[in-house]
Amino acid sequence: MYAALWRVLPGPAWVRVLILVLAAAAILYGLFFYAFPWVSHFITPTESTIGG
Repeated sequence: MYAALWRVLPGPAWVRVLILVLAAAAILYGLFFYAFPWVSHFITPTESTIGG
C-alpha cells in the first residue's frame, strides 16, 4: 500500500516526502480538532481510583 502511494505521488523524492508530511499534519489536525472532540460526546469516561 505504501509503495503504491509512493508511486502515485508526483515529483522527486523530496517533494513526495513534503506532500506526505503535509498530508499527515492535515490528518492529525482534523483528528485532534474535529474528530476527537466530536467522539468525546459519545464516550463517557469511567472514574476509577486505585487505592492501596
